[in-house]
Amino acid sequence: MPKDGLTIGEVAARTGLATSAIRHYESEALVHPTRNAAGQRRFARADIRRLSFILIAQQLGFSLAEIKAQLAPLPDHRAPAKSDWTRISKRFGRVLDQRIDQMQRLRSRLDSCIGCGCLSLEACHLYNAEDRAARTGSGPRYVLSKDT
Repeated sequence: MPKDGLTIGEVAARTGLATSAIRHYESEALVHPTRNAAGQRRFARADIRRLSFILIAQQLGFSLAEIKAQLAPLPDHRAPAKSDWTRISKRFGRVLDQRIDQMQRLRSRLDSCIGCGCLSLEACHLYNAEDRAARTGSGPRYVLSKDT
């Protein structure tokens, strides 16, 4: 690594991200490169981990706002400690567990609806005579609710 940090091209090669994506993450304050005397971006090695985390978290369905909130407490210009990543992992783990639970409920309810072909409307979770579900809120209440 050069004494003054990694270039954006070097970071792109290490992370697999396009340089435009890295610049976007910088504009969103997710990474904080320094500038050399010529004004060129220079990244710390820790930024490779930070950018890799962003990529993984996005693939898991987290928004940039959610990712930014999790990364905010981390130091900008030094490698986060293992304890820093452990805290983030626990917070993301709880959200992932909730999403997994919701997806399993959805899969189970969709399987039963697809399996019946909606020929038995009395048993169908999606059947909603007289718009009874409207009293419990908007959206597909019978499919997404924990209670049904």
